[in-house]
Amino acid sequence: MDLTDWAFYCETLSWTVRMKVVLDAAKGLAFLHRDKNYNAKLSDLMLARNGPEGDESHVSTRVMGTYGYAAPEYIATEQFQGHLTKKSDVYAFGVVRLELMSGKRAMDVNRPTGEHNLVEWAIPFLIARRRISKVMDARIKGQYSDREEVRIAHLTIQCLSVKPKLRPTMDEVVRSLEHLQHTKDA
Repeated sequence: MDLTDWAFYCETLSWTVRMKVVLDAAKGLAFLHRDKNYNAKLSDLMLARNGPEGDESHVSTRVMGTYGYAAPEYIATEQFQGHLTKKSDVYAFGVVRLELMSGKRAMDVNRPTGEHNLVEWAIPFLIARRRISKVMDARIKGQYSDREEVRIAHLTIQCLSVKPKLRPTMDEVVRSLEHLQHTKDA
């Protein structure tokens, strides 16, 4: 069973469990980003290389990604195609973070028009502090404070920045999440 199964098919995950999952995932990515022997990519988040089919003898170096998880710079420009970066990972992490806070999938054509792409739909609500609650999963309302809601929305917005340089590092994400957890426990 993977995160998708738990998040979308099983019982509703509590806010505490969601925050633990996000912190643990962030720590794992931060480790991979620090260790020069590893090539950290969120390939499990629907990003895959095209392999040879039939009688073909080559492998495409172009990475095909699920639109909802791939960073905008990767999709938009030839320069980035096939070159996932640490900042691409941060973006994909932000998408997963958004899925967990909203209880919605990154892409869902069954949602109303204008809501198919979770990131595009949610960002305006996350930016407007008084509208963050529209993005939050109604099934866990009351399990977190308004302050936590604002802080996690701010971190999610940073991870989903269209400008890679403005995205935090995974170490910074871990520190923010640990601080959020620490201030809740205090």
